[in-house]
Amino acid sequence: MAAHMKAVEEAEARGATGDRGAWKWKIRQRIWDYMEENDIAANPRPVHHRIPNFVQAELTAKQVAMLPEFQAAKWVKVNPDRPQAEVRATVLRAGKMLLVPQPRLRTGFFSVLDPSKIPAEKYGYACTQAGVVAYGEPIELEADLKVDMVIIGSVAVNAANGARLGKGEGFAELEYGMLRLMGAITDDTPVVSCIHDCQLVDDIPSEKLLCHDVPVDIICTPTRTIRVECSLPKPTGIYWDKLSPQKLGSILILQKLKAKLERAPRWGFQPVERVVQTIPAPNTDAHLRCESVLSAHSFVFVKHMDYFSSQGRSTC
Repeated sequence: MAAHMKAVEEAEARGATGDRGAWKWKIRQRIWDYMEENDIAANPRPVHHRIPNFVQAELTAKQVAMLPEFQAAKWVKVNPDRPQAEVRATVLRAGKMLLVPQPRLRTGFFSVLDPSKIPAEKYGYACTQAGVVAYGEPIELEADLKVDMVIIGSVAVNAANGARLGKGEGFAELEYGMLRLMGAITDDTPVVSCIHDCQLVDDIPSEKLLCHDVPVDIICTPTRTIRVECSLPKPTGIYWDKLSPQKLGSILILQKLKAKLERAPRWGFQPVERVVQTIPAPNTDAHLRCESVLSAHSFVFVKHMDYFSSQGRSTC
């Protein structure tokens, strides 16, 4: 894993992934080092090149449970990483449908865990990788579902604008993009990240983010809940020009999705290119953003246009 992540880091730094993200790795390294040096990190350790687990991670689940959006939700998607284990169990205890991605999307897409079909004493186990295999029901791209909340892990989050950094592999972005293309989520679906307070940063600039980066609306730490007042544009789908051939070749579900897009009439929608829409931001020049139209019966596929290289995302 370490060798793989080192290769990802080097590729991003030289722009091979389209990320040009050397600055991101400096922030990640700073957070990972701080958590290890101050014994904030929890197993599995070391936390480098992971969504880091941390002491009192279970307290973030209590913050999530108090959110009105969570209480109203029926379907909740949660990342499969260790620090969100208690969050996943909280979803089941609340009687909500839990949607969990297959780890690294290796063996499939998502699994659904229905709390009514799992013994209550097994909720904790059901939220582990082995438990998802035992109790989860795999779903396919054609599944008709509406996800009411997306919960993702992070390495660092900027509370001022909701910009986040994952561990650098882009799986949270791929999962989000696929759910958007399915029509399971919209731009208004709240995105929550559960992190330690030390993972809050102020040096993730919105102008350096790319179209596939997923910002968050709500941040839950062991001590507080933060609502981001200045929200950034969210991805509208999968940006195929940002995917390396190696990434596409290693993820079967992406290959299936791409094939469905290429056979659009058979899947019930027409892919078209649209020009980006110019939108003004206060006290700045107009910025460009991607736009897509999503509905229950037709999808508009947006091809990424390189508008971030000049102006970046629209800022608040």
